Amino acid sequence: MHKISEVIIVEGRYDKNTILQCVDCTVIETSGFGLFNNKEKAALLKRLAETRGIIVFTDSDSAGFLIRNHIKGIVTSGVKHAYIPDIYGREKRKSSPSKEGKLGVEGMSPDIIINALRKAGATFIGESSVEAAKEPISKTDFFDLGLTGQADSKQRRASLLKKLSLPERMTTNSLLEVVNILYGKAEFFTICQELFPQ
Repeated sequence: MHKISEVIIVEGRYDKNTILQCVDCTVIETSGFGLFNNKEKAALLKRLAETRGIIVFTDSDSAGFLIRNHIKGIVTSGVKHAYIPDIYGREKRKSSPSKEGKLGVEGMSPDIIINALRKAGATFIGESSVEAAKEPISKTDFFDLGLTGQADSKQRRASLLKKLSLPERMTTNSLLEVVNILYGKAEFFTICQELFPQ
């Protein structure tokens, strides 16, 4: 089983169980929105981020993004973000789909979980993580590619999120952060040019 050095932050116990079936790591639950009024847990997340680093791994629905953004507001460094793709369906333990109809972390396969953690830049203990430095993708590049500042930029970003199997609710800044983890500038430009031919 893969071992990860960072602490993974999830919404609830079913998410925690799913993660622990895929990787050997420390997992902390936010208890959903319970984190919003829990100063002790907020302080713990800050401390864990400073000492071990944390990976926020919430669902891709609106509630998951609210929790993710709350954590972004209280923890300013040592944070990575893992995203699951928008997959519609119903978790096995539930009698009906969620409000938005999307599977949460608990409904993801081990391959999707591990792939999302790799994309987030998780430190897999015992695996070499030496990578050549990649030329970063900038906000100017997003503008040049029509991903910002154009009448159809929102639709272009939506198409790109779908192509990259990222959640539709992802903000422009989050998208920029993720593509910088996943791709070098040349590779990213190639993807966009194939997706949006002139």
